[in-house]
Amino acid sequence: MAYNWLSADFVPLAIPYAMSFTALFIGSITDLRTREVPDWLNFGLIFSGVTLNTLFTFIYGQFNMQVLENGNILYTISPDSYLINSLIGLVILFGVAYIMFDAGQWGGGDSKMLMGLGAMLGINFKSSEFLFGFFINALFVGAIYGLLWSIFLVFKNKKKFGKEFKRITSMENVVKAKKFMLVTLFFLLVFLFFIDLIYIKILALSFAFLILTTFYLWIFVKAVEKSCMYNLVEPSKLTEGDWIVKDVYVGKQYICGPKDLGIEKKQIGKLVEFYKKGKVKKILIKEGVPFVPSFFIAFVVTLVLGSPLGYLV
Repeated sequence: MAYNWLSADFVPLAIPYAMSFTALFIGSITDLRTREVPDWLNFGLIFSGVTLNTLFTFIYGQFNMQVLENGNILYTISPDSYLINSLIGLVILFGVAYIMFDAGQWGGGDSKMLMGLGAMLGINFKSSEFLFGFFINALFVGAIYGLLWSIFLVFKNKKKFGKEFKRITSMENVVKAKKFMLVTLFFLLVFLFFIDLIYIKILALSFAFLILTTFYLWIFVKAVEKSCMYNLVEPSKLTEGDWIVKDVYVGKQYICGPKDLGIEKKQIGKLVEFYKKGKVKKILIKEGVPFVPSFFIAFVVTLVLGSPLGYLV
């Protein structure tokens, strides 16, 4: 069900939601135009989220006064205060963002934007319907959005994609995996002839279709990534936040790599200097899918429709 905006704590809800909406809107535009989300926007959202929720805690939070045996007065704050919820949201979504970034699914800007939303909206273990619903919606929207964007890239780079797809499908380990999968599916189909229960046949065929689809979808994604998202650029053309594909060393000195949360200006300066001296060559970067627009779509969907699990419950 959709979120109840007519609750008593309307103000401390409306401001964070409005600021989150604005940040996602601006971030979507910059992500589509430049493949970057500026740090001032992401860190501004994180800082504003913690600051606002601190103010809301003192203005709207519940404080308890307790008189101790020695006569001193102890003030305690409700465990579900806005500030505590903000910090919990920041920490949990930092973990989610780090996993997605480390897996190569999101860029640094996408990850920091999610952290900002966690800090701004907060997580209350008693009731966090909106943020949980947003996360579920973001997974569905992100999957569809990512697939459509990949198809767009394929049409834009048909020849490169075709060559890369053939190269991957002809790799020895892929060919072996394909043969093993086809043999397994063949014996599964033969086995189904001896089964009379229709629901078992449907389940088995669905499982077989899932395996086959997943296998070729994996090849498709890898081919898109290699042929449409990797580019060699001179260090002078790098911009802050670019995703470096391989570790770059000069001698034993580490300069940058894929584990960095996007390359920094200081690292770019070093690369430019070493490039002029002939110590480094062009840098391989990955231009990932601009995912912030999918966050924005999921945010609007959650505002309008609420959590999809709410309907099931």
